[in-house]
Amino acid sequence: MDTIKNAGNYVADSVNEATSGVSKEANKQVAKDSDASLGTRASAAKDAVGDKADESSNSLSASVNKEAAKH
Repeated sequence: MDTIKNAGNYVADSVNEATSGVSKEANKQVAKDSDASLGTRASAAKDAVGDKADESSNSLSASVNKEAAKH
């Protein structure tokens, strides 16, 4: 039963990793947009950093769950 749970967690973490990656890239583009206000650009840059942290965390969790599902 734990194998099924770990496999499900792996899929969920992989989806979350991909979502964070897309959000990070979108925020990076806003941060680079010279037409956006300074506040908007700063907020987008901060959000991109947070998204990168989420992406890395989800990647690590997905790897752990993938390995656990194999056993």
